[in-house]
Amino acid sequence: MANTYTQIHIQAVFAVQNRQSLINPIWKDELYKYMTGIIQNYEHKVLQINGMPDHIHILFGLRPTQALSELMKQVKQDSSRWLNEKYFLHDKFSWQAGFGAFSYSKSDVINVIKYIQNQEQHHKTVTFESEYRKFLDEFNIDYDERYILKSVL
Repeated sequence: MANTYTQIHIQAVFAVQNRQSLINPIWKDELYKYMTGIIQNYEHKVLQINGMPDHIHILFGLRPTQALSELMKQVKQDSSRWLNEKYFLHDKFSWQAGFGAFSYSKSDVINVIKYIQNQEQHHKTVTFESEYRKFLDEFNIDYDERYILKSVL
């Protein structure tokens, strides 16, 4: 689109199906590179990606050429397919339905990058469910308790 100028920074957060800790440190960097490639193929810009064995955080610049929900659908669908084809796991891999997406100003980007980079340290004291609820509360997002990520039993 000619004469369209935007600066949209989004942090997307989503979990492994049933909050299982399936993302292995041995191949997580390969997964992150693959997911980065998916996002870049749609001409968006990944600024940071990291996570834990049960969830992912991705900060990226979103171009207005694609709906956020469509991009997340492609990222989750294509990365699940890739993981299953690579045979990293004995069982079928899938992401939990839905995602969280939070927008940031340019002045916040550096702090969000640092936050995502420090996931391992952060989650020594905070559970993913607590972290996710904090995002929802800080961004004043109404949510249905039935659909909030639950810990694996």
